[in-house]
Amino acid sequence: MKEFKYTITDPEGIHARPAGLFVKAAAAVPCKVTIEKEGKEVDAKRILGVMSLGVKQGEEITLKTDGDGEDDAMETLKKFLQENL
Repeated sequence: MKEFKYTITDPEGIHARPAGLFVKAAAAVPCKVTIEKEGKEVDAKRILGVMSLGVKQGEEITLKTDGDGEDDAMETLKKFLQENL
């Protein structure tokens, strides 16, 4: 399992458009992908789960990948977060 902590910098937090793009990127990888915020963990391949976290600017999330291709998946998703959120 790989973990990456990231503080959201987007002024609108994780809102619909980037959340949809993130879910699409997460769905393209074979391993399990989750996002955790303040003890609540959701499947990053499900838009409603990601949106239910209500992540705002300045809040920290933990991205986790586990399974086949977890290293490549982490790099891809980490890059997405840094460039878009």
